Amino acid sequence: MTSEPMPPAAALSHPLRVAALAARKPTRFDLKPDDATRAALAAELEITAVHELRFKGELQPRGRSDWDLSGQLTAKVEQPCSVTLAPVITEISEPVRRRYLAEMPEPEGDEVEAPEDDTQEALPDVIDPGIVATEALALALPMYPRADDAALGEAVFAAPGVAPLKDEDLRPFAGLASLAQKLGTGQKDDH
Repeated sequence: MTSEPMPPAAALSHPLRVAALAARKPTRFDLKPDDATRAALAAELEITAVHELRFKGELQPRGRSDWDLSGQLTAKVEQPCSVTLAPVITEISEPVRRRYLAEMPEPEGDEVEAPEDDTQEALPDVIDPGIVATEALALALPMYPRADDAALGEAVFAAPGVAPLKDEDLRPFAGLASLAQKLGTGQKDDH
């Protein structure tokens, strides 16, 4: 008998069993992880540090068997600058929404397009606001954080004996203003 491998434990976890939730009133949560959990979360997200994190919200029953999760994620994270590797601190404040449906609409046809409402998910047995917060934080992180004083220089490459092509050369209308001045095409009023 073989067992499937267990997924790695999430650094931030706060599982709520759906069957145990109050069916007529919201279930509130307020996650403020400690230093060790934030350090584990930073390692999981492959960033330098998560200095602050709070995810506050609620799970609200919707109809007979669906649930809405709404909350506010606030965080202060540190990442290396994508140019200089200097530390970059980013403050994040994001609203988070998820809709858990007992019956997900089935996609039609062979090709499946992304749904317009990307907050919808199939209703699991356990909803974990900690995992939702981790996903929302991962999506909110800047892809290429830049320090204020970081300047990206111009790279110039060419084969020996060939004039290098620069960024300026690739702009199709960059030389028109100087060409117009050289040709003396000033507009004269003939009225």
